[in-house]
Amino acid sequence: MNALSDTKIQKTMPHQHDFDVATEPPTIRAPLKVAIVHEWLEKFAGSERVLEQMLLCYPSADIFVVADFMPSHDRSFLKGHKVSTTFIQNLPFAKKHFRKYLGLMPLAIEQIDLTGYDLVLSSHHAVAKGVITGPDQLHISYVHSPMRYAWDLQFRYLHERGLRWGPMGLYTRWLLHRLRNWDARTAAGVDLFLANSDYIKKRIQKTWRRDAHVLHPPVAVDRFQPGQQRSDYYLVVSRFVPYKRIDLIAEAFREMPDLRLIIIGEGEGHDAISKASEGAKNIEIRQPVSSDALIDLMANARAFVFAAAEDFGIVMAEAQACGTPVIAYGVGGARDIVRQGVEGEDTGVLFPEQTASSIRDAVRAFEQNRANIRPEACRANAMRFSETQFRHHLREAVETALRSRHPVHEGS
Repeated sequence: MNALSDTKIQKTMPHQHDFDVATEPPTIRAPLKVAIVHEWLEKFAGSERVLEQMLLCYPSADIFVVADFMPSHDRSFLKGHKVSTTFIQNLPFAKKHFRKYLGLMPLAIEQIDLTGYDLVLSSHHAVAKGVITGPDQLHISYVHSPMRYAWDLQFRYLHERGLRWGPMGLYTRWLLHRLRNWDARTAAGVDLFLANSDYIKKRIQKTWRRDAHVLHPPVAVDRFQPGQQRSDYYLVVSRFVPYKRIDLIAEAFREMPDLRLIIIGEGEGHDAISKASEGAKNIEIRQPVSSDALIDLMANARAFVFAAAEDFGIVMAEAQACGTPVIAYGVGGARDIVRQGVEGEDTGVLFPEQTASSIRDAVRAFEQNRANIRPEACRANAMRFSETQFRHHLREAVETALRSRHPVHEGS
């Protein structure tokens, strides 16, 4: 049933890359009772940006989460919505350690009663898509990623946490095995998958054997404006975690003393980055700065450098909104964001390997071609990811799916 449903929807729904820029999102022709299922609320980050835009599309929607420990100063985007939680909310030490109850989350998400809702939107990166819906309910799941640590990134997850073997390692492997079985089974309960990038679309196909439509996440492009004058520095903004491979960027620039690099961030990988920068007078490592200062730095950088394989990578789109070229590892969301090889529309350079030499070659190639990468092209490219575009395409996807399933919605 789901495969046939996917086929019908895909035939009538254009790929997001082919959409024209929209001004106002289309309206749904019939009133809907809407439930939004979010993983958990802890801090305002990428998935919460999606939740914010979903609420703007469906302001009367009810919100359901596994647990809610978001501080009051971050809750304004909820606009007073009541948030319903599961039993995990009240378990011992849940406020600080709710993620340790991962093994109970499938059970918890299945206890959410969605009886009476016409439309269920799940915002998924762990268990949200596993809610139980009926045959007359439309369930659309917006996927940030399938559960990374349970699937293709399992071995990296175990290695980074020292859980390769031993009692805890064996328990974790058993738990992830059970999660994979549950995760694969519950994919059948989703009527339409929306992937945040082509990369995630491929992961959905590989993991769940389901097709997905690409809907890029919303980027607050209006907050990011081009600077008045480009400076001479390259910029990195990131959490200092190993998979971001900032150490490789530092190593590459250490071998290019004529080019200046500013790295902004903090985290567990600080020592590795400092070691890779050792002795390099052209590299500066700074603590996180205010959002206004960050935008100013981004808007005046010669280029933004990104070495991670990300599902999407909103920070790259933000840099493009500033009119700033992006030099990025050509895997994952970077391939959706950076345009390369299109005459007059290039917005950066993609490098093929996560190595210092590959980064160095890409920077040198950019230096030779940077006069041909226009800030206007970078800015225009970023507008594809605007919040307005996201809302329009989300509501269009819902309407198209409703037409496919229930022709009665075409009336009135």
